[in-house]
Amino acid sequence: MKKVAFVFPGQGSQEVGMGKEMYEAYPAVKKLFDEADDALGYSLTKLMFEGPAEELTKTENAQPALLLNSVAINMVLKEEGITPSMTAGHSLGEYSALVSSGALEPIEAVKLVNTRGKLMEEAYPTGKGTMAAVLGLSQEAIEEVIQDFDGELAVDLANINCPGQIVISGTKDGVEQASQKLSEAGAKRVLPLNVSGPFHSRLMKPASDDFASYLSDVNVKDAGVPVYANVTASAVKEAGTIEKLLVEQLYSPVRFQQILEAFVEEDVDAIVEIGHGKVLSGLVRKVKRRMKTFNVQDPDTTQAFIEWYKEEA
Repeated sequence: MKKVAFVFPGQGSQEVGMGKEMYEAYPAVKKLFDEADDALGYSLTKLMFEGPAEELTKTENAQPALLLNSVAINMVLKEEGITPSMTAGHSLGEYSALVSSGALEPIEAVKLVNTRGKLMEEAYPTGKGTMAAVLGLSQEAIEEVIQDFDGELAVDLANINCPGQIVISGTKDGVEQASQKLSEAGAKRVLPLNVSGPFHSRLMKPASDDFASYLSDVNVKDAGVPVYANVTASAVKEAGTIEKLLVEQLYSPVRFQQILEAFVEEDVDAIVEIGHGKVLSGLVRKVKRRMKTFNVQDPDTTQAFIEWYKEEA
């Protein structure tokens, strides 16, 4: 039996047209998409397939769209008898990982991340907060630069993606000033990100209380497969711990590099990106160049992965 880890992409990987081929190829996928539309009360499927892109990119739409797409592919693999030994997701992708691991039901998760998206949009005035990717500077060096950024200039570490790629998040003025200082401190590049808010920073705290009360009504179960949490980069299975970490995840950094390092230590045969895009596979190669990766996002890549998995070792 091959030992695989599943990783699930987060916000930013959405694209008009995603999921359409899977929807047309697999009746079970069509059924799941239709159920999600009913649960949300609007056609997320139409938005995914036809756009407009600006509407799909809104946090409250992008989050359920990405989750639904990933969860549908995971379901097809499960029907083929393929289950991961461990899972993780990048930010929003953690919810897809929790569905894959059996801690959340698919439709309940779709509704949950739709609510999460709305709360994140409302937590901080649109356009007042932002994020930027810092390339070519160590975590320690970045922390040293941003440690005094507070109040109107609040800046935090948001995503620790891979060596030399870390994202900061905070107020617009704070991130702009920090970007300048980080360039002076030796960053190769500091790239502003096209996001609508200061995600994974302390400015998301207002969303966390409302989200915690909404989450308390959701049936979170113990995970059947370990999920490596964004907040701790450690494996969790217990429902209460999962809930607590999902609330903290809103305002804490995503420790994705550490998660990938942990997967490498677990000696997996491949790390498989389930969902749209190839962002996470790129991060895997930065952490471990020779690690086998797959991007499973349409019928062709699904079939190719299934064939590899079922080959005699």
